[in-house]
Amino acid sequence: MPRWHPAILLALASLQLACTLLLLASEQGGRARRFLAALFTSEEDGPFDYSHPVDVYTNLSAGLESMGGKSMRDPVFLSPCPVVSPLLVGPISVQLSGPVNLSIISRRNPWVLLGGRHSPPRCRARHSCAVVIPHRNRELHLALLLYHLHPILQRQQLHYAIYIIQQAGNQTFNRAKLMNVGFKEAMRDEEWDCIFFHDVDLIPENDRNLYVCADGPKHMAAAMDKFGYKVLLAGMKISRPSIRLGRYKMIKHKHDAGNAANPNRFTMLAQTRRIWRLEGMNTLNYRRLSREQLPLYTNITVDIGPSEKAPARRLHG
Repeated sequence: MPRWHPAILLALASLQLACTLLLLASEQGGRARRFLAALFTSEEDGPFDYSHPVDVYTNLSAGLESMGGKSMRDPVFLSPCPVVSPLLVGPISVQLSGPVNLSIISRRNPWVLLGGRHSPPRCRARHSCAVVIPHRNRELHLALLLYHLHPILQRQQLHYAIYIIQQAGNQTFNRAKLMNVGFKEAMRDEEWDCIFFHDVDLIPENDRNLYVCADGPKHMAAAMDKFGYKVLLAGMKISRPSIRLGRYKMIKHKHDAGNAANPNRFTMLAQTRRIWRLEGMNTLNYRRLSREQLPLYTNITVDIGPSEKAPARRLHG
């Protein structure tokens, strides 16, 4: 085998580095960057094989039963759960033609208590979260989400509860205000570590995308970036999982008349920088019509009042 002079090896290494930099700067750089990113992906990000997903209920009951009976639920006498849950499987199969009967879904989740609450049966959860889902006239989507979300959260060994915030009436659907209502209603029950605002038509595809707190606001659906204006204005940094981990499947649907886009949305967004400190939780006004503890979730129906209009522009003279 020939021996190479150190100077030649150094030159070859420099040439290889230069070629790599040129490749990154070329029109094909996007493909090269993705290739190099895959080489340096952390273990938390994979490798994940989405071509062979696992049923979300696979071995779930057996795993929970092996940790103890339902009577072992007082966290005071339990040891902390493992840092990494042994129940996680990674990519899961999203069944959009799966069960839509809530009674069937409830039977598939015998460890979920009234109000959509759950705690690990034989260890003390390290994290707690409330999942708030704004909702109106999306019963099919809600059933599909609950079918997948409950076992995912149980696999993560979380102490959690699911809150469905229903908007009464036929006014324009106000998702943002319903999220504020959900935050306030959930915090009435418990000092949750985190509050997750969840679209009813987005289903997670990987149970290793953890519903736990980050240092600041956390965007779970990494590939879907629609909001966050006020978060950026407040100087907070949004954390996201990698695209390989933060995958969600959207349930396709048509918008009904009550869920039409607010015609004032662009004017309101244009004035966000001026008014964001003056609105939100500090001006939240609603009327709670009902609060029900159902087998899979806590259902809260509210009247949030008439549709909001864009603030009047100030005239300077």
